[in-house]
Amino acid sequence: MSLRVYILVAFSSAKGINHLLLIVRKHTMPDEDEEKEKVVPSTITLSKVTNNLLHAFRSIKQKSPTDEFTKLSVSQTVSFIALMYEKVRNAIEYREDHLIRRAAIERILKRRLSLNPEGKNESENILRELMWARYFPNGSLGELDIQDIQRIIDRYIDIRKQLLPGRTQKIRSYLSEFLLQLITAEIEEFLNPADSQQEADFGYYIFQTLKDKVKIEDVDTQKKDTYLYIAIEKSYRKSDQAYQRYHLFRLFYNQLIAYSADEIQNLIPKFSDIFQKIDDLISNPTVEKLVRFTRKQLPPFLILFSLFRENKSDIESVISKKSTLWSHVEKIARQKYADIRSRLNILAFRSLVYIFITKMLLALMLEVPISEYFYHEVNYWAIGINSLVPPLFMLFIILSVTVPGEENTKRLFFRIVEIIDADSTFEKSTALITKRAKNRRPLLAIGFSLLYVTTFIVTLYLIHIGLKMLNFNILSEAIFIFFISVVAFFAYRIKQLANMYRLTEKGSFFSPVFDFFFMPILSMGKLFSEGVSRLNFFIVLFDFIIEAPFKLIIEVIEEWITFVRQKKEDIV
Repeated sequence: MSLRVYILVAFSSAKGINHLLLIVRKHTMPDEDEEKEKVVPSTITLSKVTNNLLHAFRSIKQKSPTDEFTKLSVSQTVSFIALMYEKVRNAIEYREDHLIRRAAIERILKRRLSLNPEGKNESENILRELMWARYFPNGSLGELDIQDIQRIIDRYIDIRKQLLPGRTQKIRSYLSEFLLQLITAEIEEFLNPADSQQEADFGYYIFQTLKDKVKIEDVDTQKKDTYLYIAIEKSYRKSDQAYQRYHLFRLFYNQLIAYSADEIQNLIPKFSDIFQKIDDLISNPTVEKLVRFTRKQLPPFLILFSLFRENKSDIESVISKKSTLWSHVEKIARQKYADIRSRLNILAFRSLVYIFITKMLLALMLEVPISEYFYHEVNYWAIGINSLVPPLFMLFIILSVTVPGEENTKRLFFRIVEIIDADSTFEKSTALITKRAKNRRPLLAIGFSLLYVTTFIVTLYLIHIGLKMLNFNILSEAIFIFFISVVAFFAYRIKQLANMYRLTEKGSFFSPVFDFFFMPILSMGKLFSEGVSRLNFFIVLFDFIIEAPFKLIIEVIEEWITFVRQKKEDIV
C-alpha cells in the first residue's frame, strides 16, 4: 500500500500509578513544574494517529483458509528432510529471521526458472517446496494460491522479456536482480498478507509520530519524509536490500500484478530510471543519519507494538488507562529483558556457525598447504589458537552484556504515554540534521584523525608483537587478525540487541577510550565480513551443485509416497 493510501486508511489503581508518576517525574522535571504534577490524570485521551492505528489494526484480515478439497499437502517425512537442508543452507548465509522466507522464494524461483524459463505451471512446485521446508504450514496453501502465484510469475516473465533485450550485460544483470527482488517480495507478502499489513501499519505509525520531530538542512518536506520512511525501513523493519527496494517501489506504485498489460507496457521504458532513483534514495548519506536518529526512538514503539500483538481484542482499553497500561508495559518489558539473554546466546551460536563455515573453515584449510609451501612446516599451535580464541572472544563479549532494568521500564512507560496521548506538546521539539557535520575546530579534527590512524597502527603492531612471541608466522597472524575482527564485528552487532529496549544507551567513564582503541578491529571486521560475503564459496556450492539434485530426489520421494498412499486407499 502506498504512503498516499496509508494517509487515508491508517491510521493496580489510578492512585498507585499517580504515585509512581510523581516519584519518577520528581527526578526528571524542573522544580517549578512539581506543583502541576500533583494530580495526574488516570486516563489517556488517545491521539488521532493512535486512533488511526487502532482502526487499521482492527481492519486487518487474516488470509482465507484453504478448503479441504483443493489444499496442498506434503509428506512429513519429506518435510523433515527438506527442513534439515534449509537449516544448514541458511546457516551459511547470515540473515534476520523475518528475511529468510523471501530469500528462499527467490532461490527456489531462480532454480525453477533455470530449468523452465517460461515458468509454466511452476507455482505449485514453488509452493510445495515452501511447505516442505515449513515456511508455511502443511495444508495452508491451495488451488487459489497456485493460480494467483502463477499469475505473478507470468507477469514477471513477461516484464523480463520486454525489459532486458538490447541492453548491456551489466545493465541486464542489474535490472534482472531488481525485478526478481520485487516479484519475490510480492509473492511473500501475497502469501502472508496479515503480518505484512500489520508491520506496514506499525512502520507508518512510527513515521507519523516522528515526521514532525526532524528537519533536514536544505531538504524539502516531501524528500525528507521519503528519507525518514527509508530510515524506518532499515531501523524498525530491518529490511534487507530486496525489501527496501520493494517497499520504496510500493510507496509510489502498485504491485506489478495489479497493472493491466497496457499499463505495464507504458511502465517498461521507465523501469530503468525508476529502479536507479530508488537505489539513489536508499543509498543517500542522509538516510543513514536518520537511521541513527530513529533507532534511538524505537524502544517504546517496540513495547507498544508488543502490547498490540498480545491484546488484540481489548487493546484500546489497555492503552487508555494509565494503571492498566503500566501493568502491561511492566510485564512485557520484563519478558523482553528475559528474552534478550536467550536470544543473545542463540544469535552468538548462529554467528559462530556462520563464521566457521563460511570463513574460518576455508581459511584453516588454506593455512596448512600454504604454510607447508612457504615455511616448510605447519604451526599447529597457531592453528589451535586461531580455532579457539575467536569463539572464546565472542563468549566474553556476550557474557559482558547487561540488560535494562526497572528504571528503563519507567522511562519507557512515560515515553509510551507521550506517544499515544492526544497532547502533542512533547512533539514540538525537532532534531535538525545537517548535510555535513559542522567542524568548528578543523585542527582538532585533523589531530584526532591522525590519532585514530596511529591507534589503528599501534593496535595491529601490539597484536603482531603478541603473536610473534607465540611463534606465529605472517600467514597465521593474518588469519588471527581476520578471525578476531570478523568475530568482534558480529559480536558487536549481536550486543546491540541488548539495547533494543533501552531508551538511553548505557555508558561508562572508560567507554570512549575503550571504543577508540576497539574501533580499528570493528572496522576491519566489517570490511572483511562484507567483502568475503560476496565470495561465499559455500553458497555457490549449495545453490548450484547440491540444491538442484537434492530437491529433485525429494520430489521423487514425495511422488513415491503419494503413489503408495493412493494404492493403500484403493485397497481400503
